[in-house]
Amino acid sequence: MQEAIILVGGKGTRLRPLTNHTPKPLLSVAGSSFIRHQIAKLMDAGVEHVVFATSYLAALFEEEFKNFSPDLTLSYAVEQVPLGTGGAIRNAGRLLRGDDPDAPVLILNGDILSGVDLRGILDAHRSRDADVTLHLTRVPDPRAFGLVPTDDDGRVLSFLEKPKTPEECVTDQVNAGCYVFRRSVLDAIPADREVSVEQETFPRLVAGGSRVHGHTTEEYWRDLGTPLAFVHGSADLVTGTATSPLVGSPAQALIHPSAVVDPTALVTGGSTIGPGAEIGPHVVIDRSIIGGDVRVAEGARIHESVVDHDSTIGGGSLLREVVVGCHAHIGADNELPAQLRLACGIRIPAQGVRVSGTAAACATVH
Repeated sequence: MQEAIILVGGKGTRLRPLTNHTPKPLLSVAGSSFIRHQIAKLMDAGVEHVVFATSYLAALFEEEFKNFSPDLTLSYAVEQVPLGTGGAIRNAGRLLRGDDPDAPVLILNGDILSGVDLRGILDAHRSRDADVTLHLTRVPDPRAFGLVPTDDDGRVLSFLEKPKTPEECVTDQVNAGCYVFRRSVLDAIPADREVSVEQETFPRLVAGGSRVHGHTTEEYWRDLGTPLAFVHGSADLVTGTATSPLVGSPAQALIHPSAVVDPTALVTGGSTIGPGAEIGPHVVIDRSIIGGDVRVAEGARIHESVVDHDSTIGGGSLLREVVVGCHAHIGADNELPAQLRLACGIRIPAQGVRVSGTAAACATVH
């Protein structure tokens, strides 16, 4: 039986307010919760048992997969105290079904959208008789990541902190958040304290001479941890830049059948429109995520933004790289600046926020 662990315990603070009520892996991406895209890919790779390493709002994962496919067994390992990535893996490992110490266990971070061939990384792990195989990807600017140099045979040489100077950029390979562990190596991770696989487990294995290999690929890869990366990842799935078994043919938009979109509206760039949403005349929605039961009034323009469920966007308003929490109301003719995050339930009156000024008369008598 091929088994896997998905790390889904984080609070997703960089995506607030969206994650105030929903764990990051359960947020909607290209019409489905992101975790369902990962599950579909694991099932395509022949995985029969998945353990979720949960913590934050853990019960919502069981609710999401209630009455799921009989072809997959799901287990839930709830982290009661912070255990770090290594501790979370070890905690979830208690619920694995197999007892072969040499069996490979797939491990995925719950916020990485990747085109890596999971069967391919499993085959590479077995062919090298590796203790751990890490999926590595190359990035244009490695300064934001820890570096993972390998030798000509793909064996990992070290794990380096984020480089501070160009001279420290000895490789462009970084940890892509997908691993294969030999079961016995996984079971050796301490279970009684917080452990980081990146800073403790992997360096210790390399220093001790274990067979730690990198599996470097050029496939699509994106960390969905920030709002802009989140909307770009969703759009990439819709347009076919990234792929998922749950997404059909490439398109400019994914519109729920129950949504109502005015014929004069333009929905493009891989945008998604959720169930029950209403998009008014002459609206432009580009590379954005519009949640369920959202109302967007005439002439509004929404670019690279997320509008959470049950919110309204007034006519003529402009949103660019903005996150709007659920149950919010943005009045007409607002112009919201980039990187703005609006709390759930907030109400902004007409022309309440603008980057550029207006000629509207002052309501106060002077």
